[in-house]
Amino acid sequence: MRIVTDFNEDWLFEGRDRVRLPHNAVELPFSYFDEKAYQRPFTYDKAITLDPAWEGREVSLRFDGAMANAKVRLNGVEIASHADGYTPFVARLTQYLRPGVNHVNVLIDGTENPGIPPFGGVIDYLTYAGIYREAWLEVSAPIFIAQVKIETPDVLTKPQVSARVWLDNPQGLPLSGTLTAQLKDTAGAVVASTTVKADADLTLTLDAPGATLWSIESPALYTLDLTLSTPQGEDTHATRFGFREVSFTAKGFHLNGKPLKLRGLNRHQSFPYIGYALGKAAQDRDAEILKHELRVNMVRTSHYPQSTHFLNRCDELGLLVFEEIPGWQHIGDAAWQAASVENVRHMITRDWNHPSIVIWGVRINESQDNHDFYTATNAMAKSLDTTRPTGGVRYITGSELLEDVYTMNDFILGNEEQGGNRPRTPLRPQQEVTGRLDVVPYMITEYGGHMYPTKSHDQEQRQAEHVIRHLDVLNAVYGDPQIAGAIGWCAFDYNTHKDFGAGDRICHHGVMDMFREPKFAAYAYASQSLPDEGVILQPVTFWARGERNIGGVLPLLILTNCDEVELRYGSHPPKRVGPDRERFPHLLYPPVILDKRHFTKDELGLWGMSWEHAEITGFINGKPVKHLTFASDPVATTLQVQPDATHIGPHDAVRVMVRALDQAGHKLPFFPEPVSITVTGAGRRVGPGFVPLRAGSTGFWVQATGKGEITITVTSDRLGVSVTQIEAR
Repeated sequence: MRIVTDFNEDWLFEGRDRVRLPHNAVELPFSYFDEKAYQRPFTYDKAITLDPAWEGREVSLRFDGAMANAKVRLNGVEIASHADGYTPFVARLTQYLRPGVNHVNVLIDGTENPGIPPFGGVIDYLTYAGIYREAWLEVSAPIFIAQVKIETPDVLTKPQVSARVWLDNPQGLPLSGTLTAQLKDTAGAVVASTTVKADADLTLTLDAPGATLWSIESPALYTLDLTLSTPQGEDTHATRFGFREVSFTAKGFHLNGKPLKLRGLNRHQSFPYIGYALGKAAQDRDAEILKHELRVNMVRTSHYPQSTHFLNRCDELGLLVFEEIPGWQHIGDAAWQAASVENVRHMITRDWNHPSIVIWGVRINESQDNHDFYTATNAMAKSLDTTRPTGGVRYITGSELLEDVYTMNDFILGNEEQGGNRPRTPLRPQQEVTGRLDVVPYMITEYGGHMYPTKSHDQEQRQAEHVIRHLDVLNAVYGDPQIAGAIGWCAFDYNTHKDFGAGDRICHHGVMDMFREPKFAAYAYASQSLPDEGVILQPVTFWARGERNIGGVLPLLILTNCDEVELRYGSHPPKRVGPDRERFPHLLYPPVILDKRHFTKDELGLWGMSWEHAEITGFINGKPVKHLTFASDPVATTLQVQPDATHIGPHDAVRVMVRALDQAGHKLPFFPEPVSITVTGAGRRVGPGFVPLRAGSTGFWVQATGKGEITITVTSDRLGVSVTQIEAR
């Protein structure tokens, strides 16, 4: 049987520190740092003792990701190298192991090497450095299952599993034996099986009548268990997948034959302080935030293949994925382009069994046309996977269409502020963008972002405009059947190079901040979900008379999926208003906009110098379903410390949010006072221990260091001490 062992513990970093993988070579400050701090080589060393039980078996190390240009040595001999920082690689140890203790050395280089995509130009994100994903020791029979590709043709008529299986036989031994396949349903019951003669390259077909389709509402997952039996031993391999059919047409996107408007956000896989180096729990949590808090149905892995933990969770949640190769605007020389074509191979062969992935991005994000290069990337994708379309993200109009879907970053909204000569326009018509007379499969892959960066603590009116811009694009997308959907820029703020962002090394482009704390614009997306998923009632206001220019809170934008919203101001008669379908005719759930239209002159006069409390209630089918109150005199009342979970694995990391709340339970957006954070027990704090509250909150991650109790103590001079317990088990 194949034995896969955690190989993450007790690495010697730079000859001085004992660390566990995933590991970030340099922990950065939150802002205003020198990004060159990690742009150099680093070493990782680990001892491995030869086990006599490995005699006659294959032994290898698998690294899920290292940034970048990794070279692996065993006992001083280089046995593997891998330039790409985003895909896995294997170092075969078998023929190099010697009795007793062996020495593994990994050299990685955080330098932005112009010969390796995405480097060569300036990129608007950081790549960090380190062995930032997990490593595994694998011991198997000398002939073993190397790769499996599963396709599910004709899911709407006659569901089948077609599995292509590759065997690896590095010692060149005679091949004989059998391969047995068992198809298991979501409950683990065997629904089909077959046994065939072992071959170096073979295809299995299993009928699956009545198979449950994978969908965004019900993401049913099946498993194909393979057992290879040869005279040299037995090997097993399990692959999870889903039965589903996807298509992009000139009439939009279809999942399992049904139209679905795509509503998504882009994601960088980075986190404050620790960069890329957070494992399964944090990756899972990001997918859960996108699905359950932002309530989007698609995410784009901008601008590189992301953690398989994240993709696995997308499979489980029913969150569609657009995955693309590494790159940002720059196209390098012929060798660079050849490496990028290989990146297509690495990405697709790693991820082709994920049902959540519905399109491959085979063009360097926002690059110029390059016929020969992109002919090659598309050909590579098609040779590997005919079940998914390709897309190529561009921002130039009239671009050559070599892919199946014309994927476009449309930043026309806001262009009028940059000296453009057209009125405010959410999106351009497809034919204007493509320069074609015909209609083609078409999707918007970025909008917003740098055209209107918004910080969590920005003035209320800017926050409201930020919201409106996202709603304007969503409204245009829902109103245009030629657009399959749109993926906004972006979900989370992220650290970047000095050339971008606000000068603080942060791009404040997200609808959430770097700690995944929502800005008001987050609710522009969440409010487009069914009330069954949870009632959304979010007024875009801090409820302060003097926060806006001139004063007051009108017009008051309320993001909601309710039928009506009622506002009570002090003791005055309430105002009940429905969604503004005139302003946003195509949105599933337009916002409620309270403005002068809803008040008489006398009523407006009541909003005078004496500021009153407010009550806002959402109604569905005439019944109140959610109620909010806002104090007229907010004071700092509560220090809230909220971990995402109270039980974690012995090596997991959990996010903890800290907020200053007023007496009504609302976050105080301009409460800047610092808090001190200490973590004791079986865990460590990621990041500094004395931090300010930004827009009334801050966050940090607690990394478990083993099993046991973790105590988190957060202290505010004004709001006191909060002690929280988490158990790692």
